[in-house]
Amino acid sequence: MQPCIITVAITGSLPRKENNPAVPITVSEQIESTHEAYEAGAALVHVHVRNDDQSTTSDPDRFAAFLEGIRRHCADIIVQFSTGGRSGAGSERGGMLKHRPDMASLTTGSCNFPTSIYENPPALIRELAETMAEFGVKPEIEVFDLAMLYNAAAYLDEGLLSGPLHVQFVLGIRHALPARRDILEFEVAKLAELMPEATWVAAGVGRHQIEVNRWSLEMGGHCRTGLEDNVRWDKSRLAASNAELVGRVADLCGEYGRSVASPAEAREILGLESQPA
Repeated sequence: MQPCIITVAITGSLPRKENNPAVPITVSEQIESTHEAYEAGAALVHVHVRNDDQSTTSDPDRFAAFLEGIRRHCADIIVQFSTGGRSGAGSERGGMLKHRPDMASLTTGSCNFPTSIYENPPALIRELAETMAEFGVKPEIEVFDLAMLYNAAAYLDEGLLSGPLHVQFVLGIRHALPARRDILEFEVAKLAELMPEATWVAAGVGRHQIEVNRWSLEMGGHCRTGLEDNVRWDKSRLAASNAELVGRVADLCGEYGRSVASPAEAREILGLESQPA
């Protein structure tokens, strides 16, 4: 099987220092935590940024500061900016894309979250996809519901998105897709049918994180871990650091006959430039 790309989601949009002191909030903390996770085996970092009051923001300057700092400490790690809804509203969710990260998240539909609606109307999806294309940013398609997979395939067919796509299946969020292996197997089968050249990663939130990591490794996909998923949804299972969670997945890779992808290998698998801009 391919080497496993380990994605680390370092911060997320909800955890705060009072929930877990390990959550990196400031840009300098995020850079340090990412560097530690990189040393533990992470090839890709998924990034949200925060205001001084710890609220999530789409402030392009903070994303730029993170990108500049991380390129000094681990130059070849794949940097993926979040365009998620908690970072802002409408067009401002893509305001940081001008800084040309390697990748950015793109959710291709709307769904319910535990206490809110994650709104991604078609016009916004198109705008974000066009902005990513303008700045040479590869999208990671976030799938919280089956319709989002079919939407991504339709956008690919019409040329709004360029293949091969990288797709993330998110499991375990209440009111969205439950963390069940048969559901992941079904989605991966549909992905192979709709977009056979695509790569995929799965994320299990809260108590499902390690279970979904194991499914992904066995099924030939890639793994996401990190404090965003671990703390955001299950405060009873706190980890000491992002590096600890990455190290756990790196150790699991050997159990399934998978090697841990280096950043160079991950860039080749995802069709990214061998050296970041």
